[in-house]
Amino acid sequence: MKRRKRMMTNILVILGLTLIVWIVLTVIVGKKGPEKIAIVGAANSDQKALIVYDPDPIYNLDEKVSKSFAEGLLERGWGSKVVTVAAAKKFEKELFDLYVFCANTYNWAPDKAIRDHIKNIDYLQGKDVVAITLGSGSTKRSQRLLEESIKQKEAILIDSRTFWLMKPNTESKTKRSNSKIAVEMANNFGKEIAERIKN
Repeated sequence: MKRRKRMMTNILVILGLTLIVWIVLTVIVGKKGPEKIAIVGAANSDQKALIVYDPDPIYNLDEKVSKSFAEGLLERGWGSKVVTVAAAKKFEKELFDLYVFCANTYNWAPDKAIRDHIKNIDYLQGKDVVAITLGSGSTKRSQRLLEESIKQKEAILIDSRTFWLMKPNTESKTKRSNSKIAVEMANNFGKEIAERIKN
């Protein structure tokens, strides 16, 4: 009887600690990250993209994927501004040929900063938009919600992809890290989108 009581107490303690950690992490990752701006390619390129992400304080895959996508565009002659949500307001009056939103998945939904940013902007109507959803592996719902938020702004969602930290990004068996594969795939995705828009 004592052993069972002790076991129940241990389970409750573990569940309680797990809940506390989950709440703390939710609060931390839910906060808008710092202002960061990276210019990839020439500022006076004929075709320009604005790529917006909110930095993940733990893995930072979103920044790597966003920059890699921009480098893929660059190989096709594009210029890009890769900016955090906190810096995106500075570019509201600038015209771009493409808008890209890269969202992390938390609690099966796109991160709050990206969702709020899309909800509060009014320049996406009729614009070409790409959605990128990141996560450990369970991104289906998050991707759908991100796509819906973009479509609600009457934008033209030309493509939407997911990249994962834990779930394999490729079916071929490899010992290479998932995140490195995701970054390479984002680069190829950028080239593909540039070709598609050009044509």
